[in-house]
Amino acid sequence: MKNQDSILTLLKGTQPFQLLPEALQLSIVEMLYEHRFTKDTLVYRQNITDMEGVDLIQQGEYETFFLDASDNKRLIEVHHNPYCFGGISVLLNRTKALKSVIAKKGTIIYRLPRKNFIELCNANEDFFQFFTNSFGKRMLDEEFSHFVKSPASFEESYFAADQLYSRKIEHIVYKDIVACEANTPIFEAARIMAAQKVSCIFIKDEETIIGYATDMTLRDHVIAQQIEASRPIVEVMDNPIVSISNQAYLYEAVLKMFHTKSKYLLVEKEGEYVGFLSRNRLLSEQGQSPLVFIQSVKLAETFEELRVKWNNVPEIIHQLLGRGVNAEIANQVITTVADSIALKVIEKVIQKMGQPPAKFVFMVTGSEGRKEQTLMTDQDNAIIYEDKANEQRELVRDYFLRFAAQVSDHLNTIGFSYCTGGYMASNPEWTHSLSHWKNNYKKWIEESIPENAIKFSTFFDCRRLYGDQDIIHQLKDFLNIELQKPNERFFAFIAKNALQYEPPLTFFKTIKTQTIGSTEVFNIKKAMTPIVDLVRVYALKNRIYEENTGGRLKALLELGVFSQAQYDELHQSYYYLMSIRLKNQTNQIRIEKLNPDNYISIDHLTNIEKATLKEIFKTIGNFQLGIKLKFTNNIFG
Repeated sequence: MKNQDSILTLLKGTQPFQLLPEALQLSIVEMLYEHRFTKDTLVYRQNITDMEGVDLIQQGEYETFFLDASDNKRLIEVHHNPYCFGGISVLLNRTKALKSVIAKKGTIIYRLPRKNFIELCNANEDFFQFFTNSFGKRMLDEEFSHFVKSPASFEESYFAADQLYSRKIEHIVYKDIVACEANTPIFEAARIMAAQKVSCIFIKDEETIIGYATDMTLRDHVIAQQIEASRPIVEVMDNPIVSISNQAYLYEAVLKMFHTKSKYLLVEKEGEYVGFLSRNRLLSEQGQSPLVFIQSVKLAETFEELRVKWNNVPEIIHQLLGRGVNAEIANQVITTVADSIALKVIEKVIQKMGQPPAKFVFMVTGSEGRKEQTLMTDQDNAIIYEDKANEQRELVRDYFLRFAAQVSDHLNTIGFSYCTGGYMASNPEWTHSLSHWKNNYKKWIEESIPENAIKFSTFFDCRRLYGDQDIIHQLKDFLNIELQKPNERFFAFIAKNALQYEPPLTFFKTIKTQTIGSTEVFNIKKAMTPIVDLVRVYALKNRIYEENTGGRLKALLELGVFSQAQYDELHQSYYYLMSIRLKNQTNQIRIEKLNPDNYISIDHLTNIEKATLKEIFKTIGNFQLGIKLKFTNNIFG
């Protein structure tokens, strides 16, 4: 029979288990099983033995070492209580033992099964980082790194799963920049490209890169147009220039290329361009990556093809989450696919109806505007068009209402259902001129009633999808001025909106459920909503126009509004909940063949997940209390 008190004491004294909340430690006690060694036993042999889990030494000692080609022990280390062995092996060595281990006579260990260990890594970032940081430090040791073999493929490793999600741009070989001056003749630029054996040349105006030219540029803009080759290259170059930090991850580079429709990204380091990446190269190196799927969406020609593509997204997300990819990335992938589909629809409708009679922007709002879409998604969008003279207003408005209706109908057929609340451009209330939209925002701020607080929150989370970006800039410049005016009542109502959903915890700190059929469930969307809402309140107060919750949190951290600890708690809590939400929806679609929803069955959660959720709900409750004190002065109780 287990001595639970002594095991709990062991957990509290062993790194990194002491980082976990006590409720989580208590749930782990039930998962550990004991091993006793009566003689010196070879427990693990490097790169051969499969790790069943990780071992916590209670009594005795583990002797760990590498065996060289002659079976001599190298880099011998002796470990006693408290020590955890196996975390690096499970995460970074394809679950094979990284080192050989001999347990001395009288050694007692408690083993945590591999599945439960990985759950803990998913649930607690600091716990996970302890092992990855330890590995990084060990690799600085020349002898240690000599014996560590790289995984046969990243797909076989839990931690790295896919280089696209784990490698930073600084760790890959990017191409050197080949450049010429803006007045360089086209033929001379082509000669430079041939001599340097590159398919892309960047154009400079003094020291500033202003554009680029490729083999296709020369084909389409010079030869096909019969342009004189002595003309300056600046006349036929492509732009705009898009750049990315060398500290960004590869997946961020791919997503940025899709969002900006750029085939080339300049790599920036400490304010200087140090090289560039091409989309073709990135995608060819990631031939098995789910992100290649995005390219296939862009090549789809019919609405039926787009519908089939959208139906494939749950499988893509299942793959990503199964590889240990963070839910924040999964959100971005869903959003990028959804954006690509909507853009194709918009372009096809314009092609059918003819060019719009005015400049406009088609913007997405709500979760889509925040780039936090899930697989249970409806349409949240609106249209802003430029102000026109009186005699043109009806003509312009008629075009955009017909345009919005067609876009909405096609999106619904593809799989993006109509918004039950009517927050769609096809609703005449949400398709208007820029001046009308400015009046909307002004009214919502000045006439502080609950309904207006909800509308403002929905449309604050807006993002341009198609059209004139300058219209969005004008709207946000106007909003920036309005938010600087004294209006404590407005912030109090927005704050109250962030307090209307309470974390689903009972008085006794158990998860509060409701019964649907015969199943005990809780609504995970409502559990997540307070984080979205409270972060939005702080973003509004500090006039932060980052689009999504993660970006807003980072901006608030940089401003000093949130401490590093607060940022870590909220960021990790939000995306842990998002991960559970997405996993539940993929299972509903793929396995249960149901329409996805936001209800999580308590019976489907592991003990670790339940304990983690309780801690997250406590965190949310504490932050809501902070909102109440700061913005409402307790006027709402």
